Amino acid sequence: MLDGLRLATGLLTVFPVRPPAEITPRLARTAMLLAPVAVLPLAMLAALAGWGALLAGVPALLAGVVVVAVMTLGTRALHIDGLADTVDALGSGGDRERALAIMKTGDIGPMGVTALVLVLLAQVAAASALLGRGWGWLLLATVLVASRAALSFGCITRVPAARPSGLGALVAGSVPVEAAVGLWVFVGAVATLVARLSGQPYWLPIVGLMVAAVVAVGLVQVAIKRFGGITGDVLGALVEVSATVLLLFASVSAPGLIAG
Repeated sequence: MLDGLRLATGLLTVFPVRPPAEITPRLARTAMLLAPVAVLPLAMLAALAGWGALLAGVPALLAGVVVVAVMTLGTRALHIDGLADTVDALGSGGDRERALAIMKTGDIGPMGVTALVLVLLAQVAAASALLGRGWGWLLLATVLVASRAALSFGCITRVPAARPSGLGALVAGSVPVEAAVGLWVFVGAVATLVARLSGQPYWLPIVGLMVAAVVAVGLVQVAIKRFGGITGDVLGALVEVSATVLLLFASVSAPGLIAG
């Protein structure tokens, strides 16, 4: 388990850790299931940095920028890069080999830029709304942690890798379906409890988690059909899309919802 946590930390954050001596399918499975734990220190740091900025008099929107900046830098911007590459590849209109080549080059096209702008704006706005709410910083950190559980949906049994090498090949098919569902239910229960602490009705985070799960599974199915399987870029897109959906639902306040 410690080796799996080290692998997850090394893959998903900038925190320096000693890599495992050997990466086996079992170790890859453990790493993907421990992804939320691996990102917990970074998520807490980002949320507290944003909350501290807000307490220091920084406008809420800029405090939200602080949160997103810390998360982006703390993950080497790998997930953001994966989102842009995946969107460019999906929108290319070329065949499978052309789409995979687009993801491998790393160049960002107009569709990727548009996706990045929209996702980052949504995350900043949602983070700023959460920071202004009681216990909002804790819900913010919880949601960021929970979003990493979406990685398991991209690694469930029978989901192939699009390439014979790379991160996708390392973790593809390593997580049993029941383990992925169990992890999502667990992080969902924690997120729901924290959401209640911040004043949300219990059903709102549950709906958000269901929507995020549907979107994540849908993205995996699209990747299988379009690319022949998952890649590291697809996994990064899973994280960012899931985080955005969960943040948007978490940012809805109960009074505003009732008034509407």
